[in-house]
Amino acid sequence: MTISFWLGLFCLLASLAIALEVALGIGRMKQIGAVAGLPNNLGPQVSIIIPACNEAATIEPALRSMLALNYDNLEIIVVDDRSVDATGQVLAGMVKEYPSLRVYRIDELPEGWLGKNHALQFGAEKATGEYLLFTDADVSLEKSTLSRALHHVLSNGLDHLSIFFENVGGGSLLNGLFLDAGGGLLLLFKPWLAKDPKSKHFMGVGAFNLVKAATYRVLGGHRKIAMHPIDDVMLGKLVKRAGFRQDCLLGHAFVAVPWYGTVREFINGLMKNTFALYRYRLGAVAAGVGVVFLIGVLPFWGLLLADNPARIMFGGVISIRIISFVHGFRQLGLNPCYAGWALITPYLNIYIAVKAAAVTLRDNGINWRGTHYPLAELKKYVLR
Repeated sequence: MTISFWLGLFCLLASLAIALEVALGIGRMKQIGAVAGLPNNLGPQVSIIIPACNEAATIEPALRSMLALNYDNLEIIVVDDRSVDATGQVLAGMVKEYPSLRVYRIDELPEGWLGKNHALQFGAEKATGEYLLFTDADVSLEKSTLSRALHHVLSNGLDHLSIFFENVGGGSLLNGLFLDAGGGLLLLFKPWLAKDPKSKHFMGVGAFNLVKAATYRVLGGHRKIAMHPIDDVMLGKLVKRAGFRQDCLLGHAFVAVPWYGTVREFINGLMKNTFALYRYRLGAVAAGVGVVFLIGVLPFWGLLLADNPARIMFGGVISIRIISFVHGFRQLGLNPCYAGWALITPYLNIYIAVKAAAVTLRDNGINWRGTHYPLAELKKYVLR
């Protein structure tokens, strides 16, 4: 047997195992749409906390979706985090229209904090709700989302609930990247196991992170992850590590985010947190890139250059990728013919991982929303 044969066999078996694990795992996750709302939409007070840094283009529609929620026991807190665009003016106009809206302005970032993490902590300290919903300034919620979420939390005795969002807009390549990166994150974090108290797996989603206020305060809030760029997932890790109960649901059509508008924005946006995902370890980056290469890049070239039967096995790997992308594009309501991007996205994902590590090391930290955060300080907040 040739080396190409063993490589082809390995890639085929690995691809089958990955596809099955992700498909079966997603099948075990509940859709928020399958959860009924609370009777009469009555429940404990919830404080929605929205950090906003230069979000003039998205904050108004996001807020209007929150204000339209059919859940009465609610307070909405917006933290304007040093915005230099028209965010403040937009918020001032919204307050005139909705006097109950609570808006706070931060002009200086304390040392030892990332801006967003500090804004979330600041908002939580102002909140009076029994539950805290951390979300973003570009998120739109379907009006029954919060009522359904609280029903699920209360029925299952949860301390934390996160909901995956639907990506809105963007071209076919961008959505292909979203599918590919999302599949990798699903495989890495296995959110379907977050609800299992015996499992170490956890999850958190920045678009919808609902946590019991008492639990949040016992954990110390965002202080333990004050300079972690992946604050949403790490909040989930804090909750799970402390022995509290959590779950993660699918939020198609209920939680929507125009995550990035273009491929360039997607790549630039991931520069701030991709290296953090690898815990700032070059060895971990190399391992991740190696997996993507073996599963996403090598099979195409093997199909072209290898001999039978290795070529057949490499073809099988490509077929699995294409079928997965066809299903993903259908779920997004997009033309499944775009699944051909499955042959291109691995190259871009490798580029993102390598560039993020190189840029972070070159700059000795990350630059985010006009502020530089030193790498030495960032490494202090890596959770083991």
